[in-house]
Amino acid sequence: MLWITTKRILKSGLQDFSRSGFVSVSSVLVMMITLFIITAMIVFGGFLKFNLDRVKDKVDINVYFVTTAKEDDILSIKKNLDSLPEVSTVEYITKEQALANFKENNKDNDVVLQSIEELGDNPLGAVLNIKAKDSEQYEGIAKYLDNMSGETLSKNALNIIDTVNYGKNKVIIDGLNKLIKIANMIGLWLAIIFILFSIIVTFNTIKLTIFMARDEISVMRLVGASSEYVKGPFIVSGILCGVISAIMVLILSAIFTFIINHYFSYYFAGFNLYNFYIMNFLKIFGVIFGSGIVLGSFASYLAVRKYLRH
Repeated sequence: MLWITTKRILKSGLQDFSRSGFVSVSSVLVMMITLFIITAMIVFGGFLKFNLDRVKDKVDINVYFVTTAKEDDILSIKKNLDSLPEVSTVEYITKEQALANFKENNKDNDVVLQSIEELGDNPLGAVLNIKAKDSEQYEGIAKYLDNMSGETLSKNALNIIDTVNYGKNKVIIDGLNKLIKIANMIGLWLAIIFILFSIIVTFNTIKLTIFMARDEISVMRLVGASSEYVKGPFIVSGILCGVISAIMVLILSAIFTFIINHYFSYYFAGFNLYNFYIMNFLKIFGVIFGSGIVLGSFASYLAVRKYLRH
């Protein structure tokens, strides 16, 4: 009995969807726009993360030591920094390597190179290049450097630090963290707005479908049809709208990402739009298909529920 009822509901839902014609197409198109927005936000999120990770790799804290600093004291500080849970890596650059890097960076500036040669001695000290696991953790590392205790370091080790460039990089680090938060917030609100928009439009579309079938519904209720039996076909019709919308969006998104990546890859700074879509297809498929089904069924349920109250 249950299978027969389910079969009838599914058949009736398919008939309602096909009979609605233009109304069903309108509902599919509106839902497609919403699902396109969600897909675009997922891809844009990947693009943003890709570029933010590149920026993060360039952001660091450099600890510059006085030229008379002993290597054992520098390595003692490095050991303490390595033990911090916030620290990802600590690179030790010797004063000789620092000089070699400086010369390489200024190889086209004869005046600078000649000035270095005339000095005779190496004017640069060693450097510790510190990278945090998260951009929000740099401030804590900088405070640790300011408050290092003599309990774990020798007195000499505490006096060999010349400067810490966190203050100069703080603007970049804070800007990066702010950008991440703003991007996440904008994405969240856009998703909410378009989901609500899709629910409202689908809700009104289903209401119109119900209005067109009002005589049929009245007859069904007169002969004793249950509320679930009356609601079922319209919910199936809404789910069908969501499924068709999701399939269309997934196909078109693959085509669009391929075309955009092929002709405009230069503007994406190394980010492969199409590869990202393909590599994350299962995740995108789940989100888009799930969103389409939920949006269609939820909007249909609300519309039918409201109508049956009258």
